[in-house]
Amino acid sequence: MKKLIIILGLCVSMVSCKKFLDIKPQTQIDRDELFNSEQGFKEALNGIYTLCASQSLYGGQLSYNMLDVLGQNYTFSDVTNQEIANFIYTGGGIKSMVNDVWRNAYKAVANCNYLLQAIDRDTAIFSKGNYRLIKGETLALRAYVHFDMLRMFAPSYVNGAIQKGIPYVTRVGINSTAFSTVNAVIDSVLKDLSAAKILLQNDPIRNAAYTVGYPGDNANTELDNPDLFMQNRRHRLNYYAVCGELARVYLYRNDYPNALSNAMEVIQAEKFPFTRQEDFFQTDIQKRDRIFYKEIIGCWYTETTTVIESLQDRFTKQNPACSATTDQVNDIYEIGTSGAEDWRLKQWFLNTAAATGGPDRAVLQKYYRNASPLTNIHPLVAPAIRLSELYYIAAESTFDQDPQLALSYYNKVRVARGIGQQVNSVPNKSAFIDLLIKEARKEFYGESQIFFMYKRLHHAVYINATNSKQPSNSIFVLPLPDDENAYRNN
Repeated sequence: MKKLIIILGLCVSMVSCKKFLDIKPQTQIDRDELFNSEQGFKEALNGIYTLCASQSLYGGQLSYNMLDVLGQNYTFSDVTNQEIANFIYTGGGIKSMVNDVWRNAYKAVANCNYLLQAIDRDTAIFSKGNYRLIKGETLALRAYVHFDMLRMFAPSYVNGAIQKGIPYVTRVGINSTAFSTVNAVIDSVLKDLSAAKILLQNDPIRNAAYTVGYPGDNANTELDNPDLFMQNRRHRLNYYAVCGELARVYLYRNDYPNALSNAMEVIQAEKFPFTRQEDFFQTDIQKRDRIFYKEIIGCWYTETTTVIESLQDRFTKQNPACSATTDQVNDIYEIGTSGAEDWRLKQWFLNTAAATGGPDRAVLQKYYRNASPLTNIHPLVAPAIRLSELYYIAAESTFDQDPQLALSYYNKVRVARGIGQQVNSVPNKSAFIDLLIKEARKEFYGESQIFFMYKRLHHAVYINATNSKQPSNSIFVLPLPDDENAYRNN
């Protein structure tokens, strides 16, 4: 019955989303009609999530595609991916991708602003708690999208806090919003996230009875709420996802106390258990958890035919667009030393002979879908933030004050990935950061976060055992779309 409920709920969401996404800016009557009821606000918010989960954003470019290529995880034969991997941003392929990301990101922001502009007009139309839930999630979405645009298109905080950032758009209108400095954008992101955190204080996910799990599990209560809008809170920017994003943004600014505080709030809630070995290595592939689903704090629901087919083309079909050599993956996962027993190495990669000769390939199985999507133990999602990242944030934020505690956070994730060898000491923080980067690269393979980590730290990008790319804005700052440069004077 639970499986049937989730299917019906998702179908309702997809149908409802179209109404909002089809609204043109000039159709004020349609917008006013949409925002006349609580249901209209729910449909509008669902529409924003659907746009964010599209291939232009987190169902593609910002999770599996362009940014992931920049993380140096693959070996390519096609020109476009080779150029991206070599940080050449002048080709037509990368320009098209950048234009698509920028346009759709700011479309999502505009839709957030339409909703936020209307939501305070008549709060009496909302049933108990839903006004705060809808407004909180919308503010979180606006902040989340802006922060990733900042991480892509502006210098990092450590390398350019007062340099030109991006426009932080908070209003609806025909006039463009001026660019803010990197530091000012971070201020705006933190303001929206902090307001969202307050609004989401009574998020159902915080209830003691709310138990995360796999759809169909008797212990899982994520589908128990009779209101479809309240189900699967981890598929939205819920309270804990907002805490996680706050931790991420504070760390970007090197504000370790606030980064640690928000990371620990999620960790200490003990709401998100590390995936069990038996679930990750299930012999019945229909029950195998390939993405550590219970550990995902917030995510983008991408169980659509378009995204599934794209992921098959990209990763799992014969001779896929993105694959690494076996030696390349063995190097990343340190198979010669502590990584020999790493669960991720054993389960995420299928070693196969290259279709056109050459070295054997390691084909990523992380997002593999069985013959029918309904036979998988969990839906297909793109992680927005994971439990493991919060342990990495806690480790980095703690090191200056307590290196041993920092190492305990670092080792906690390694143990949860089958690595028995503990690291008990490091000579200095630089060495510790190198360890964190190595672990994060393993964990975020196919998720794009490692490129942002290199950038935040202004750290050399690791390519292989004998080669790395030195940090600079020329590789870390993607070019703005041509139209943005041509028509803006602010």
